[in-house]
Amino acid sequence: MSARRAPSALLSEAGGLVARAPRAVATLVAELLRVLGDVVRRAWLFGESWLLDSKKSLYGLAVTRILFGLTGVGLLLSNFSTRLYTFGSGSAWNGEAAEPVSDFPKIWLFGLFDAVRLDDTLFTLLYLGLLVLAVMVTIGWRVKIVLPVYFVLWVSFIEMNDAVGDQGDNMYRIVLLLLLFADPAARWSLDARRRAKTGFRTILPVEISTLLHNLVLVAMTAQVVFVYASGGLYKAGGDPWSGGYAVYAPLMTERFGTWPVLSDLVTAWGPMVTIASWGSIILQIAFPFMLLTRPTRIIALIGIMSFHIGIGVLMGLPWFSLAMIGIDFIFIRDRSWQHLAWAVRRAFAKDPSALSEPVGDPSADDRPVEDADTAAPVLAPAASTKKIRVAR
Repeated sequence: MSARRAPSALLSEAGGLVARAPRAVATLVAELLRVLGDVVRRAWLFGESWLLDSKKSLYGLAVTRILFGLTGVGLLLSNFSTRLYTFGSGSAWNGEAAEPVSDFPKIWLFGLFDAVRLDDTLFTLLYLGLLVLAVMVTIGWRVKIVLPVYFVLWVSFIEMNDAVGDQGDNMYRIVLLLLLFADPAARWSLDARRRAKTGFRTILPVEISTLLHNLVLVAMTAQVVFVYASGGLYKAGGDPWSGGYAVYAPLMTERFGTWPVLSDLVTAWGPMVTIASWGSIILQIAFPFMLLTRPTRIIALIGIMSFHIGIGVLMGLPWFSLAMIGIDFIFIRDRSWQHLAWAVRRAFAKDPSALSEPVGDPSADDRPVEDADTAAPVLAPAASTKKIRVAR
């Protein structure tokens, strides 16, 4: 009897499953939408908190400012003896005095250097003025006023002779423009010392000031990622790079082989040339993904900085390399910079045991306190509840 009823029971059970299927599908869809909505909500709250709670990478941007200032100082000093031949009246033979190759000198805001190109005295005075501004940027004195003037004069200067520029000039100009909307003098600057003594209020509402600062970090990250990834993909399509001998060729030229003995030493072993060629491609393409976790980020930063140091030393492009390294420093946590500063102070202190190791996550709370040893602003430990605060 039970065997006769089994087919009907199966049919009844199948009918029940079919009848419940729409409800089950609706439940699953609703659960999926709930999970997706929760992910979107958490992502929105995280992004809002990251952008508005406090200014991030204050130490990293301070190092970027310092290295950018040193890059300007170094380039101007190294070219001072040949300034007239390279940029001034002595360069009239290249035709740019009559018709500049770049469009920047044709814009009145960036045409000051071009206007005095043929006057050696005025050109030299303006050149020295730019050097003074670069020093001010380096030490962080009145950066909110000095940096815009330095940016305008720097673009006016560097675009005078198109033949002596490199891609580092483009990145330098882009990052200088972005820094106008950030707070690169909040740490390790004369401005920071002044704020610690007299207090500091932003002209814009603190929420807007914090938002602009953090958006600058996003824009700089996007720029770096684009430069490295696109450069690596472009190299991968070229025969010298895919063939593994691309590093050898420029080091054997007179223009980029600035240290022939060192170039011969580096390229003497063929496999090392191939490793350097392919390694640079892999590193540049993988760089954006390696930033996602701290262990891989450390490897990526060591690798990319070694890459730039090699370019600066072997190919004679120190200012390009210094500028790129300065940009990459924004990926180092404020906590790491704070510990490094503590280690340096402790190494030079008369009583190292008197200096306590910094604690807390500086990026979590933006409240500076005054360091009794240096009178410079350092970061207080994170509070239990985040609030938007003004950097003082």
